[in-house]
Amino acid sequence: MKKIALLAASAALFALPAAANAQAFVQVEGGLDVAQQGGDSEAGFSYGVSAGYDYDLSNGMFIGVQGTYGDSTARSCVHDIAEVGDRACLEARRDLAAVVRLGTQIGARNKLYVLGGYTNTRVGLTYKSDTLDQNLAGFSDLGAHDTLNGFRVGAGYEYDVTSNLFIKAEYRYSNYGSDFSRHQGVLAVGTKF
Repeated sequence: MKKIALLAASAALFALPAAANAQAFVQVEGGLDVAQQGGDSEAGFSYGVSAGYDYDLSNGMFIGVQGTYGDSTARSCVHDIAEVGDRACLEARRDLAAVVRLGTQIGARNKLYVLGGYTNTRVGLTYKSDTLDQNLAGFSDLGAHDTLNGFRVGAGYEYDVTSNLFIKAEYRYSNYGSDFSRHQGVLAVGTKF
């Protein structure tokens, strides 16, 4: 089902620009990323790029698709686990998403919208120990990673500074199952073409 949703969103991403009233955009973004595992949460900085298309419907409504590639500095570390001075860290890493946006134009320069779709993230677990460094001749860092699939929902506000330049504020909630989720508040600046 996830693969079908991803394929449908990808097909829509390439089909919409063919319409006469479709507007392509690209943006850079950054903001707060709160990664939650179980009852623990850690905040970091999220950053990335997005691109997509919006298609004008009737009565000021619009529908669009957006693809996002992001990364994050969010990590949670625990010290002195097996020995004094060791450290294990869980890190939220790259973040991919394909979403559909549905919203309304308010006046000439403002848009409000909701979004929903598929998301995929990579998380990493690292372990560092001075004892391992001494015993394994420099191989003190051990690590593993996993890729998680899930869904994303959110809402946003977009303001057209000029006919081609916009700024945006967006909230995103992503749930990957396995008791892992993310809350993101993102600010973006972008261009339409």
